[in-house]
Amino acid sequence: MIGVLAIQGDFAAHGRVLERLGVRWCEVRYPAQLDELSGLIIPGGESTTMLKFLFDEGFIDPLKQYARRGALLGTCAGAILLAREVTNPPQPSLNLVDIAVKRNAYGRQVDSFIDTTMSPVLGPPPLEMVFIRAPIITHVGSGVEVLAEHRGHPVLVQQGSRLIATFHPELTSDTRVHELFLTLADRRSE
Repeated sequence: MIGVLAIQGDFAAHGRVLERLGVRWCEVRYPAQLDELSGLIIPGGESTTMLKFLFDEGFIDPLKQYARRGALLGTCAGAILLAREVTNPPQPSLNLVDIAVKRNAYGRQVDSFIDTTMSPVLGPPPLEMVFIRAPIITHVGSGVEVLAEHRGHPVLVQQGSRLIATFHPELTSDTRVHELFLTLADRRSE
Protein backbone atom coordinates (compact mmCIF):
# COMPACT_ATOMS: atom_id res chain seq x y z
CA MET A 1 0.00 0.00 0.00
CA ILE A 2 1.33 3.42 -0.99
CA GLY A 3 0.11 6.49 0.87
CA VAL A 4 -0.09 10.04 -0.44
CA LEU A 5 -0.05 12.78 2.18
CA ALA A 6 -3.42 14.43 1.47
CA ILE A 7 -3.36 17.76 3.24
CA GLN A 8 -2.60 20.12 0.37
CA GLY A 9 -1.37 20.13 -3.20
CA ASP A 10 -2.41 17.85 -6.04
CA PHE A 11 -2.21 14.60 -4.08
CA ALA A 12 -4.95 13.14 -6.31
CA ALA A 13 -2.62 13.46 -9.35
CA HIS A 14 -0.13 11.14 -7.62
CA GLY A 15 -3.02 8.77 -6.94
CA ARG A 16 -3.95 8.72 -10.64
CA VAL A 17 -0.36 7.80 -11.57
CA LEU A 18 -0.38 4.98 -9.01
CA GLU A 19 -3.73 3.74 -10.38
CA ARG A 20 -2.30 3.70 -13.92
CA LEU A 21 0.54 1.57 -12.57
CA GLY A 22 -1.93 -0.81 -10.91
CA VAL A 23 -0.86 0.07 -7.37
CA ARG A 24 -3.14 0.27 -4.33
CA TRP A 25 -2.94 3.66 -2.66
CA CYS A 26 -4.70 5.73 -0.02
CA GLU A 27 -4.92 9.34 1.09
CA VAL A 28 -3.00 9.87 4.34
CA ARG A 29 -4.43 12.39 6.80
CA TYR A 30 -3.61 10.81 10.19
CA PRO A 31 -0.28 9.62 11.65
CA ALA A 32 -1.69 6.16 12.50
CA GLN A 33 -2.14 5.46 8.76
CA LEU A 34 1.65 5.33 8.34
CA ASP A 35 1.70 1.88 9.95
CA GLU A 36 -0.11 0.39 6.92
CA LEU A 37 2.28 1.71 4.25
CA SER A 38 5.33 0.48 2.39
CA GLY A 39 5.76 3.87 0.70
CA LEU A 40 4.67 7.48 1.32
CA ILE A 41 4.52 10.33 -1.20
CA ILE A 42 4.75 13.88 0.12
CA PRO A 43 3.40 15.99 -2.76
CA GLY A 44 3.88 19.57 -3.82
CA GLY A 45 1.93 22.41 -2.24
CA GLU A 46 2.89 25.21 0.12
CA SER A 47 5.67 23.89 2.36
CA THR A 48 5.04 26.27 5.28
CA THR A 49 1.33 25.34 5.35
CA MET A 50 2.16 21.65 5.13
CA LEU A 51 4.78 21.92 7.87
CA LYS A 52 2.31 23.68 10.18
CA PHE A 53 -0.20 20.86 9.60
CA LEU A 54 2.44 18.22 10.31
CA PHE A 55 3.35 19.90 13.61
CA ASP A 56 -0.27 20.60 14.63
CA GLU A 57 -1.47 17.06 13.87
CA GLY A 58 1.42 15.26 15.54
CA PHE A 59 2.98 13.90 12.32
CA ILE A 60 6.61 14.88 12.91
CA ASP A 61 7.81 12.01 15.14
CA PRO A 62 5.68 9.35 13.37
CA LEU A 63 7.08 10.48 9.99
CA LYS A 64 10.66 10.28 11.27
CA GLN A 65 9.98 6.81 12.67
CA TYR A 66 8.31 5.77 9.41
CA ALA A 67 11.36 6.94 7.42
CA ARG A 68 13.45 4.26 9.18
CA ARG A 69 11.36 1.46 7.66
CA GLY A 70 9.41 2.83 4.66
CA ALA A 71 10.19 4.50 1.35
CA LEU A 72 9.57 8.23 0.82
CA LEU A 73 9.04 10.31 -2.33
CA GLY A 74 9.04 14.08 -1.88
CA THR A 75 8.08 16.25 -4.86
CA CYS A 76 8.53 20.04 -4.93
CA ALA A 77 7.24 21.13 -1.48
CA GLY A 78 7.76 17.52 -0.36
CA ALA A 79 11.43 17.93 -1.28
CA ILE A 80 11.58 21.04 0.90
CA LEU A 81 10.00 19.22 3.84
CA LEU A 82 12.43 16.28 3.61
CA ALA A 83 15.59 18.41 3.19
CA ARG A 84 18.24 18.89 5.87
CA GLU A 85 18.43 22.65 5.28
CA VAL A 86 15.94 25.15 3.79
CA THR A 87 16.64 28.75 2.74
CA ASN A 88 14.81 31.65 1.04
CA PRO A 89 13.59 32.09 3.74
CA PRO A 90 14.94 29.58 6.25
CA GLN A 91 12.36 27.25 7.76
CA PRO A 92 12.36 24.05 9.79
CA SER A 93 12.26 20.74 7.95
CA LEU A 94 12.20 17.02 8.69
CA ASN A 95 15.95 16.64 8.01
CA LEU A 96 15.47 13.21 6.38
CA VAL A 97 17.57 13.72 3.22
CA ASP A 98 21.05 15.27 3.28
CA ILE A 99 20.35 18.12 0.87
CA ALA A 100 20.00 21.88 1.15
CA VAL A 101 17.25 23.57 -0.86
CA LYS A 102 16.39 27.13 -1.81
CA ARG A 103 12.62 27.67 -1.88
CA ASN A 104 10.90 29.28 -4.91
CA ALA A 105 14.30 29.47 -6.61
CA TYR A 106 12.96 29.62 -10.17
CA GLY A 107 10.65 32.52 -9.39
CA ARG A 108 6.95 33.08 -8.87
CA GLN A 109 3.93 31.15 -10.15
CA VAL A 110 4.05 33.01 -13.49
CA ASP A 111 7.62 31.77 -13.98
CA SER A 112 6.52 28.11 -14.02
CA PHE A 113 7.82 26.07 -16.95
CA ILE A 114 8.18 22.62 -18.49
CA ASP A 115 11.50 21.23 -19.71
CA THR A 116 13.25 17.89 -20.26
CA THR A 117 16.50 16.29 -19.17
CA MET A 118 18.22 12.95 -19.47
CA SER A 119 18.56 10.64 -16.49
CA PRO A 120 21.11 7.82 -16.84
CA VAL A 121 19.24 5.84 -14.17
CA LEU A 122 15.83 6.18 -15.86
CA GLY A 123 17.21 5.85 -19.40
CA PRO A 124 15.72 7.31 -22.58
CA PRO A 125 13.56 9.08 -23.55
CA PRO A 126 14.26 12.46 -21.89
CA LEU A 127 12.41 13.00 -18.61
CA GLU A 128 9.70 15.66 -18.81
CA MET A 129 9.66 17.97 -15.78
CA VAL A 130 7.05 20.51 -14.63
CA PHE A 131 8.49 23.24 -12.39
CA ILE A 132 5.98 25.31 -10.39
CA ARG A 133 7.55 27.68 -7.83
CA ALA A 134 10.12 24.92 -7.50
CA PRO A 135 13.06 24.71 -5.11
CA ILE A 136 16.64 24.34 -6.26
CA ILE A 137 18.93 21.85 -4.55
CA THR A 138 21.98 23.91 -3.57
CA HIS A 139 23.95 21.21 -1.74
CA VAL A 140 24.02 17.40 -1.87
CA GLY A 141 25.54 15.37 0.96
CA SER A 142 28.00 12.55 0.34
CA GLY A 143 25.35 9.83 0.79
CA VAL A 144 22.99 11.32 -1.81
CA GLU A 145 23.01 10.11 -5.43
CA VAL A 146 22.11 12.62 -8.16
CA LEU A 147 19.86 10.87 -10.69
CA ALA A 148 19.07 13.86 -12.94
CA GLU A 149 20.17 17.47 -13.35
CA HIS A 150 18.72 20.56 -15.00
CA ARG A 151 20.71 23.74 -15.71
CA GLY A 152 23.53 22.45 -13.51
CA HIS A 153 21.33 21.72 -10.49
CA PRO A 154 20.24 18.32 -9.18
CA VAL A 155 16.48 17.83 -9.73
CA LEU A 156 16.11 14.12 -8.90
CA VAL A 157 18.14 12.64 -6.03
CA GLN A 158 18.10 9.51 -3.92
CA GLN A 159 19.38 8.73 -0.45
CA GLY A 160 18.67 5.12 0.47
CA SER A 161 14.91 4.58 0.22
CA ARG A 162 14.20 8.34 -0.01
CA LEU A 163 13.63 9.89 -3.43
CA ILE A 164 13.43 13.65 -4.05
CA ALA A 165 12.14 15.44 -7.17
CA THR A 166 12.15 19.24 -7.24
CA PHE A 167 9.61 19.08 -10.08
CA HIS A 168 6.12 17.55 -10.41
CA PRO A 169 6.38 14.08 -12.03
CA GLU A 170 2.66 13.50 -11.36
CA LEU A 171 1.74 16.21 -13.90
CA THR A 172 3.23 14.40 -16.90
CA SER A 173 2.44 11.14 -18.67
CA ASP A 174 5.90 9.78 -17.78
CA THR A 175 5.61 7.31 -14.88
CA ARG A 176 9.31 6.46 -14.46
CA VAL A 177 9.87 8.50 -11.27
CA HIS A 178 6.92 6.76 -9.61
CA GLU A 179 8.11 3.39 -10.91
CA LEU A 180 11.55 3.99 -9.37
CA PHE A 181 9.87 4.94 -6.09
CA LEU A 182 7.81 1.74 -6.17
CA THR A 183 10.99 -0.35 -6.49
CA LEU A 184 12.30 1.37 -3.35
CA ALA A 185 9.02 0.68 -1.54
CA ASP A 186 9.11 -2.98 -2.65
CA ARG A 187 12.62 -3.39 -1.25
CA ARG A 188 11.58 -1.87 2.09
CA SER A 189 8.54 -4.15 2.42
CA GLU A 190 10.53 -7.38 1.91
